[in-house]
Amino acid sequence: MVKVRQDAWSHEDDLLLAETVLRHIREGSTQLNAFEEVGDKLNRTSAACGFRWNAEVRAKYENAIDLAKRQRKEKKRAQAVNASKSKQTVAPLPQRTTVTNTEIQQSETPELSMDTVIHYLTQLKEDYHASNQSKVSLEQAENENRMLREHVEELENKLAETKKQFAAVQEDYQVFMQIMDRARKMTVLEDQGAFKAPSFKMDKNGNLQQVADSSGN
Repeated sequence: MVKVRQDAWSHEDDLLLAETVLRHIREGSTQLNAFEEVGDKLNRTSAACGFRWNAEVRAKYENAIDLAKRQRKEKKRAQAVNASKSKQTVAPLPQRTTVTNTEIQQSETPELSMDTVIHYLTQLKEDYHASNQSKVSLEQAENENRMLREHVEELENKLAETKKQFAAVQEDYQVFMQIMDRARKMTVLEDQGAFKAPSFKMDKNGNLQQVADSSGN
């Protein structure tokens, strides 16, 4: 059956992926085997598991990865010691054999102290809380961004309304100036109409004389 899955990775899925990869590292296996195992359990492809591990999960378990690699080295070292002692032992005595097996069993046991387990669990808890805090911070940032967009939209509407009012004031001002100019021209014309030009007549000697205004001016 072809594995096709589009849903997001949950915290439990990431935890299963991390635990499986760390176990394969401790056992000397490859990460590809770990991805295939997780893919079978979660109905995902091994490529999807590998991408998730490298892109999101790996950075959160650097300390656990280093610990798993040290445990793998201890296991290989113990296996090498076991192989070397097996070659050197020709006719082992029962007591010698018992001591050798005890030493080998102690060497094969990974150094996993209580402090190491507590440190690992504490780191896991901190990573979980950090993930939740990141989600909260993202939600807060989205809310602030939404509020800022609404504020900008409100300011843009006010600016558009102010531009309309300014255009109306400009139009009224132009009309007012036209009325004032027309009134000034009418006043000038009225003043010119009230002024009468003087009259002249020629006397008997051929000289021009101004005729007096009968109105007394």
